[in-house]
Amino acid sequence: MIQEIELKILPADARNEQLIRSKAAGKLKLQDDQIQEVRILRRSIDARGSQPIFLLKVAVYIGESYHGEPAILPQLKSVADRPAVIIVGAGPAGYFAALELIEQGLKPIVLDRGKDVRTRRRDLRAIQQFGQVDPHSNYCFGEGGAGTYSDGKLYTRSHKRGTIDKAMQLLVEHGASAEILIDAHPHIGSNKLPNLVANIRATILHYGGEVHFDHYVTDFILHHQRMIGVVVNDTLEYRGEAVVLATGHSARDIYYLLQRHNITLEAKPFALGVRIEHSQQLIDRIQYNVAARDEHLPAASYKLVTQVAGRGVFSFCMCPGGLVVPAATAPGEIVVNGMSMSRRDSPYANSGTVVAVELEDLAPFQAHGVFAGLEFQRAVEQAMFNFGDGSQKAPTQRLTDFVKGKISSSLPGSSYIPGLISAPLHELLPPSIYERLKLGVSDFGRKMKGYYTEEANVIGTESRTSSPIRIPRNAQTLMHEGVEGLFPSGEGAGYAGGIISAAMDGQNVAKAVTAYIIPHAG
Repeated sequence: MIQEIELKILPADARNEQLIRSKAAGKLKLQDDQIQEVRILRRSIDARGSQPIFLLKVAVYIGESYHGEPAILPQLKSVADRPAVIIVGAGPAGYFAALELIEQGLKPIVLDRGKDVRTRRRDLRAIQQFGQVDPHSNYCFGEGGAGTYSDGKLYTRSHKRGTIDKAMQLLVEHGASAEILIDAHPHIGSNKLPNLVANIRATILHYGGEVHFDHYVTDFILHHQRMIGVVVNDTLEYRGEAVVLATGHSARDIYYLLQRHNITLEAKPFALGVRIEHSQQLIDRIQYNVAARDEHLPAASYKLVTQVAGRGVFSFCMCPGGLVVPAATAPGEIVVNGMSMSRRDSPYANSGTVVAVELEDLAPFQAHGVFAGLEFQRAVEQAMFNFGDGSQKAPTQRLTDFVKGKISSSLPGSSYIPGLISAPLHELLPPSIYERLKLGVSDFGRKMKGYYTEEANVIGTESRTSSPIRIPRNAQTLMHEGVEGLFPSGEGAGYAGGIISAAMDGQNVAKAVTAYIIPHAG
C-alpha cells in the first residue's frame, strides 16, 4: 500500500531521512518498521509563519517497496543509418528534440552557430572583461543556448506533468542532482550546466546523431514549398527529411531569412524593462522575517506583479544569490540578464522587472511591419549603449532615484563585472515603459516592505524576455502551414519561455516530425 501525506519539517531536518520516516509513521499511526520506504515527491518552503519550514509531500510505502522509474537512456538504439532530421540550434529545444528523435528512431543532425559549451567560455570572458561581443558566441548563442549561462532555473507553469517528468529525468540521467525532481523551484546552476550539456551531446553522438558547431545557417533549401535542408556558412549543405528551427529568442537574422523566402511570420507579445539588484541579505530578511538566514535555507527569492494603467508590470527570471551578466548578441547594444551558480552564494539578488509592450509603443516602428517589435527592442538596446563609453558598462540608477527621475550621484556595489555607469534611465527608456515601471516598483515596495531602497540598483536594459516574433505552426502537426517539412520550436519560434518549456516543446516537435516522416520513410 502507498499513502501520500504532507509533513512539516524544520530546515535543519529537511534531509534527515530517519526523522522524516518517524514523522510519517507518527502521522499514519504506524511503527517505523512497518514502513519500507518514504519517498519525497515535492519539497517547498513556507515562510509565512514566525519561522520558515519545509513542506514535504511524501509517498509512504507500507508492505511494498519503491523500485524506481526505468532509466530512459539504456533503452535507446543507434540511429546512424536512419532518416535524418536537421535541427538548427543546440539549446534545450534543439537538444531535447534530438534525444526524442533518437528514441523515435530518427537521426538528428544538430547545427549551432556558436561554439561548444567549454570553448564558449572564452567569448563570455571577452564580453565580461573587454566588452567584445561575438555575434555567434555569447550568453545567448552557443551550445546549451541562453539557459546554460543564465542560472538553469527549471520551473514552468505548464501542467503537462508527464512530459515535465521525462524532461527532468533526462536531466538527472545526464548529471543533474535528483533533487530537481522534488524541489518546487528546481535549479541546476550555471557552474554545473556546462558538464550536463556536454553529456547530452555525448549521448546524441553515441547513438548515431551528429552535432556541428560554428555552423551558421545562411540559407534554406526549399523545393516546391517543402523545406529539405539548410545552407551553412554560405557553402555547406545539409539535407534531411525535415528541418526543426530551434534558434532561441535572439536569432534575429533567422527571422529576416524566413521573410526573404516569403515564409509567414507573426508579431507576438513581449515585455521590456530593467534588471533590479538588491543585497541578498536584504531579500532574505524580508522573505524569511529573520535577521540572518538559517544555513539550511536557500537564498530567498521573490515574485512580484502589479497592474499599472492597464498593463502588467512583473518580476521575471529572479536570481537569488546571483549575478547580473551582459547578454548582448551584437556590438553596439546593451542587454542584461541574470544567472546564479548552484550554491546561489553571491551577496546579491537580481530580477528582471518588465512591462508588457503594446501596439502604442510600436507606432514609430510600424514601417517595419512584423518586425516593429524587434526594431523597438533593438532601438532601446542601442540607446543604452550609445549613452555609455563604448564598453559594456550598463546604464544604472539607484532605485529611489529611478522613481524620482534623477541621475544618481553614486551607485551601490554590484555583481555586474563590466561595470555600471550612472545614467538617466528615465530618459533612455520609452516613456510608456518608464512611467509604468516607476509606478510598478513603487507598488512592489508597498507589497514587500524593504524592497524600495536607495541601496538597490536599476540596471538597463532587460529586453530579451522573449522574442517579439512568432513562427506560426499548425496546432496539430506542429509544422508551418505554409512550408512542408519546417517545424518551428522553442523560444525563438514563440512556443516556450524557459529551459523546461523549451525542452518539452522540442520533445513534442520531435514526435510530430516522426509522425510526418515515418509514413513516408518506409
